Formats: sequence, C-alpha cells, structure tokens
Amino acid sequence: MNISGDYREGKLTIVLSGELDHHAARRAMREIETQIDTYLPRECVLDFIKLQFMDSSGIALILKTYKRMKEVEGNLSVKNVPPQPMRVLDASGILRLIKIREAGK
Repeated sequence: MNISGDYREGKLTIVLSGELDHHAARRAMREIETQIDTYLPRECVLDFIKLQFMDSSGIALILKTYKRMKEVEGNLSVKNVPPQPMRVLDASGILRLIKIREAGK
C-alpha cells in the first residue's frame, strides 16, 4: 500500500494505491490522520484510482476519516473507485453517508 497526499487551497487529496487490507488500513489511517492534523483541510478527498483491492478494512478507514473530518469541520468524499472496491462500498451501505465523485471532479 502506497499513500500520497497533496494539499492545495483547503483541499487535501490522498491517493491510495495497492491493496487496502487490515494491516495496510492501520498504517494508512495513521498517515491520513497526520495529514489532516497538519493541514486542517476544509475538504478531504480519498482517491482510489490506483487501489487494486479493498476489504472491509477500507470501510473502517473511510468512516474514521469521515469522523476526523467532521471533528475539524470539513467534508470527505471518495473518487475514482475501481469495480472491486465499489462492490465493497455498495454492500456496506456507506454510500448513504459518503459522497462518491466521478473522475475529474
């Protein structure tokens, strides 16, 4: 799992690549929390364009990021979700809570 972040004009974009399983999610969440605490963004976007696999640990990562963004009075969205992670998101019902953005938005 690789994680990269880019902060511009109040928006923190975090690109996750590789496989998001239990062990990767723990490390990713620590890094995401550090970036949120550093920048205090108004908006955080999790970009899954390079994510090859996600299990239910990805749901926990999204929910924890959502909660942290609410604590700093910001918003969270997810974009560029490949088919396999989208099936996990669909099955979880999280789409009622989290906004999924299309590519380029």
